[in-house]
Amino acid sequence: MQLSQSLPRILAVSGLAAVLACNVALAQTKGASTPQEKGAKSEYTPTVGQEGKDVVWVPTPQALVERMLDMARVTKDDFVTDLGSGDGRTVITAAKRGVRAKGIEYNPDMVELSKRNAAKEGVGDKVELVRGDIFESDFSNASVITLFLLPSLNQRLRPIILNMKPGTRVVSNTFDMGDWQADEQIQATGDCTSYCRAYFWMVPAKVSGKWKTPEGELTLDQRYQILSGQLSNNNQHAQVQGKVIGDRIVFTAGRALFDGKVNGDSIEGTLDDSGDKKTIKLTR
Repeated sequence: MQLSQSLPRILAVSGLAAVLACNVALAQTKGASTPQEKGAKSEYTPTVGQEGKDVVWVPTPQALVERMLDMARVTKDDFVTDLGSGDGRTVITAAKRGVRAKGIEYNPDMVELSKRNAAKEGVGDKVELVRGDIFESDFSNASVITLFLLPSLNQRLRPIILNMKPGTRVVSNTFDMGDWQADEQIQATGDCTSYCRAYFWMVPAKVSGKWKTPEGELTLDQRYQILSGQLSNNNQHAQVQGKVIGDRIVFTAGRALFDGKVNGDSIEGTLDDSGDKKTIKLTR
């Protein structure tokens, strides 16, 4: 994984001093190959900080790669997609854990380098490393998304990610998703000395609107994973506060606690009102 926002663009916005201080690096790099001797071919070697399509390139520290995959709680049932896969280290690390993984990278030289790296690590036949623009690529089949992109690029991806299957996990190196607050954040230690923080989100099911209850109506307002609203039953009204965690929904309404699962246009779960528990179903 690496950074995005071409260096000239960054300089125009932030100034040279800010760029040097940030030393930003993300993924979709396009940089030129290293000089070659006349008539001879040598393997492409990327340079940290080289200019790319949308960012300059800086690899994610391996210690943070491991922590990011741990944070996403990847299993062999997952499909990890790294947006801006650079030298392939995140994809390769996932594959070495027995997880299916794909990398999308703009720079063709980096794609070939990542394929060589995968082969050297013995997972060349277990990963998919492709050249592509992440904003034009279909990654809707991923259950885990990893990235190392600037905030502006994360926010461009945000509506695409929010339309993915509820429960899809997203982990970002260093940069957040704007006003979509992270569910978790961690700091890598040990061998990690820079770009060592990661943010985690889980794509929430869409539940905003009105729902019919057995005895009334539930109105929900949703801002990403956070819920508010009102439950009206038998002419009694209670304010709702809660959260959507993937396809799970949990909220309080007065003294009652509801814990359920979203399945399209229905929600089924248990309403616990001071120890009086009952299973209920909500419909659109």
